[in-house]
Amino acid sequence: MKHSSSHRALRYGRGAALGCVVLVVLVAGVWSSWASAQHIVLAKGREHGTMTVTGCGSEVCTGPYAPSDGGAARSRVSVAKSVAAKKGDRFPVVVKPDTFEVVRTGVPGFLHAWVPLGGALVLAGLVIGGGLRLPRTGWGAGIAGGVLLVATFFAL
Repeated sequence: MKHSSSHRALRYGRGAALGCVVLVVLVAGVWSSWASAQHIVLAKGREHGTMTVTGCGSEVCTGPYAPSDGGAARSRVSVAKSVAAKKGDRFPVVVKPDTFEVVRTGVPGFLHAWVPLGGALVLAGLVIGGGLRLPRTGWGAGIAGGVLLVATFFAL
């Protein structure tokens, strides 16, 4: 009887530990995504305009910013580099408050901002399906993350 009780406790302990891992992975994905997504989701009252890419480094692309709502033009702003940005590209952006950094807006920008969450969902799907032995839930989380990643690839 004691063996059955300790076995049950280990099973619940493993489930709780893996549940915490899934929670940490998903919270980290949302937290990382929110750093950029907040400027798109809560864009009301922020400076909107268009950026023209004039050059890209290893991590950021730079170029001039032309406001669309009466804000101040800037000769140089920077945006996080993505595989889709190349010299001469123009796209809508929103300026991060009190910086010279911009975030791409529209559907491509929205999806790109949530890429870390997509990766977190794929990783969490593996832990949910394999570790927690909830294969349908794991497949659902993994597919949702994969769809987000693929949609971002095609949108950019």
